[in-house]
Amino acid sequence: MKKIIIAIDGFSSCGKSTMAKDLAQEIGYIYIDTGAMYRAVTLYCLRNGWIGTDGTVNEDELRRHLDDIHITFRLNPDTQRPMTCLNGEVVEDAIRGLEVASHVSAVAAIGFVREMLVRQQQEMGREKGIVMDGRDIGTAVFPDAELKVFVTASASIRAQRRYDELQAKGQEASFEDILRNVEERDRIDQTRAVSPLRQADDALLLDNSHLTIAEQKAWLKEQYNKVVQC
Repeated sequence: MKKIIIAIDGFSSCGKSTMAKDLAQEIGYIYIDTGAMYRAVTLYCLRNGWIGTDGTVNEDELRRHLDDIHITFRLNPDTQRPMTCLNGEVVEDAIRGLEVASHVSAVAAIGFVREMLVRQQQEMGREKGIVMDGRDIGTAVFPDAELKVFVTASASIRAQRRYDELQAKGQEASFEDILRNVEERDRIDQTRAVSPLRQADDALLLDNSHLTIAEQKAWLKEQYNKVVQC
């Protein structure tokens, strides 16, 4: 069976990663969470004090230290899911907190950051057989991907999902703060100058506001089967 590239784009907290991880595991593909890569860069900035209280990023310092940022993925032996590593440190939990979420869109909007990570992502997909999710996979990273999906859901439903996820991890969270963060990230992602979030012309639209994880999984597997069996 031929190997393809599966590009899954969409808004924050709409379940892209869960869909992508499950499909990759089921069909034996490599899963790449590009959002985690931008979150890791954001964490590096926060740890070095390069993000001001007003949310502005010290781009000069970030550019100077760009070569010091090394992002890799390590397989969790228990879950068989990839864990994000920043300079060899597993930061999977650290990058999922609200502080990183509040600043990642600003970091992701920086042109030289996107250029660096897009190059890495394209290299990862050189041999195909990957499922990659993010904001611009089908439009900028892999515009020729054989299967493109754009996922959306209402802001309030996405905020509730994020709230439930943090609560399950024992992290304190405010639904109102998360909703504001989701709406602000949507605004930044859609209006940034470099590779704004948008649905590719040939992408399939999936509104999963009222779908279960099982229903999403079945839908995505069906779309994959249609492509590879052509």
